[in-house]
Amino acid sequence: MEYRHLGRSGVVVSALAYGNWVTHGGQVDEDAARACVRRALELGITTFDTADVYAHGRAEEVLGRALKGQRRESVEIFTKLYWPTGPGPNDRGLSRKHIMESIHSSLSRLQTDYVDLYQAHRYDVETPLEETLRAFDDLVRQGKVLYVGVSEWTAEQIESALQIADDMGFDRLVSNQPEYSLLWRVIEAEVVPLSEREGVGQIVWSPLAQGVLTGKYRPGQPPPPGSRGASPEGSDTIAGLLTDEVLEPVQEFAALARAAGHTPAEVALAWVLSNPNVAAAIVGATRPEQLDENVKALDVELEPELVRAIEQVLEPVVQRDPALTQTPVARS
Repeated sequence: MEYRHLGRSGVVVSALAYGNWVTHGGQVDEDAARACVRRALELGITTFDTADVYAHGRAEEVLGRALKGQRRESVEIFTKLYWPTGPGPNDRGLSRKHIMESIHSSLSRLQTDYVDLYQAHRYDVETPLEETLRAFDDLVRQGKVLYVGVSEWTAEQIESALQIADDMGFDRLVSNQPEYSLLWRVIEAEVVPLSEREGVGQIVWSPLAQGVLTGKYRPGQPPPPGSRGASPEGSDTIAGLLTDEVLEPVQEFAALARAAGHTPAEVALAWVLSNPNVAAAIVGATRPEQLDENVKALDVELEPELVRAIEQVLEPVVQRDPALTQTPVARS
């Protein structure tokens, strides 16, 4: 396993992080989830990412039970808040009230006294940013949170948060969690340059485009049994990618990867991890052997000719109408 600093902070994370969106508490049973967590630990994955909204809190509960008995100092546990977790008007957002109540609920579900990284799952336009950042800073000072980050924030929003933190003496954001893959490169224009300048690291989700970049989804064919595209929990989040105009170029990409002696997944992950601003790429699993396959990406050295070829093949997908690949608001 490779380990990288999270932004300009002192903490290091595993280059592959284990995420349990969709899988834990939903797509796979708990025994399978525990087997995957166990294999992740065996492979040197120390970073585990979840959120209070995943499976209505069950994902945190499953992860907490799966990590129980593990030396706490040997893992990094990340979680997030923002999306509704109850019926009340204060059961959502980034108000001080919701932040303070949410962290206690997450800690209880995760069976831990603190989380290594607490992330704002989206930007809250209804709460003053100063209120959010002061609440985060209070949690850091209380020892319930070690570092703070965000997810899917724009460069302008991240910059504003960093400026307020500097002006008010708060702990700065150390991370952003965006979608990033060969099929979705939005962060490259503004978020990455700002983050490199300000010491913010990316913890990217969906580096395999929800499995599409493995090549297992084929044009004109139904999703394979057991895949995310075939599951009730995941099919609605991946539907926009399961079109011939996406899958045909992906099959060309897969052929290029195999011709170079690698699997498509290895190449897709290696490409994401080649970005120096990426601290970790989040991978999920329904079976332990999927993690074995993912870890092989760390040994892949991409030749410049291969990178040019695959980016050229996938360029029509990247450049098409963003609405076709824009993520639904509650995806990750």
